[in-house]
Amino acid sequence: MSRTAILFSGLGIAAAVVGLAVAWLWLAASTSIGDDSAATIAVGKTLYADRCASCHGANLEGHPDWKSPLPSGRLPAPPHNASGHTWHHPDGVLFRITREGPAGVVGGGYQSDMPGFGNVMSDEEIRAVLTFIKSTWPERERQYQAEMSRWEREANQ
Repeated sequence: MSRTAILFSGLGIAAAVVGLAVAWLWLAASTSIGDDSAATIAVGKTLYADRCASCHGANLEGHPDWKSPLPSGRLPAPPHNASGHTWHHPDGVLFRITREGPAGVVGGGYQSDMPGFGNVMSDEEIRAVLTFIKSTWPERERQYQAEMSRWEREANQ
């Protein structure tokens, strides 16, 4: 095999590796909740204050005694800080719960006081709110949630 053929083969392989790396990074970015830039977090914080804080608390603390059903039988709004369970869920589940409402995701006649926000906020706004919430978690919770989201993406490929 000539040196030219070897050189072109090597360049072809290198281009394929770079192309796959770029495609992987693009896929990871497009399937995650959103970027974690300061601007996105600021937008998410404002939207959270406007749309979510009245039930989930200004400091993401949730309703007092959030694990006990209300007289209606429905569960109160849980916290979104590290004391709650939001960080246990992968990105796709958090997005769907916010967009469709818990009843829309759980199904089976489940009832919730939380509406879906898909008619009120754009997908980008929902992602910004979730990015803000995630930005408040300690590193351990963020790492756990990121791993859950990675598993979710792999399962959906």
